[in-house]
Amino acid sequence: MTEHLKRTIFLALGGLFFIIGLIGVLVPILPTTPFMILSAACFAESSPRFHKLLLNNRWFGEDLRRWERNKTMKRETKKRATVVIVVSFILSISLLWGKTVWQLVLVCIALLLLYFLWRIAEHVPQE
Repeated sequence: MTEHLKRTIFLALGGLFFIIGLIGVLVPILPTTPFMILSAACFAESSPRFHKLLLNNRWFGEDLRRWERNKTMKRETKKRATVVIVVSFILSISLLWGKTVWQLVLVCIALLLLYFLWRIAEHVPQE
């Protein structure tokens, strides 16, 4: 793959993940942080300017810098993500009332998401 094509693909993916992350700010069912992390990773490969803009953002820049620095999350961020996952999956499962197989699939997905979320190392503030 040529360098130009690789850069273009990462730039397009970074933009897509950024837009999905922005939608997640407005729609509580859609998580923002994972898409911003993906966006930052793509921009790191394609656009130093966009990457820097994300890392310096006042709302999620701190979380992204922490993730890039040491792959950790604050416990408070994990708690918020857990609430969003649980609430959104409860709503989705209730909409599928009577469709037991799909409800079980959603329960399994939610449990997997929570499992991987809580396996991420927690940020310990340095004194």
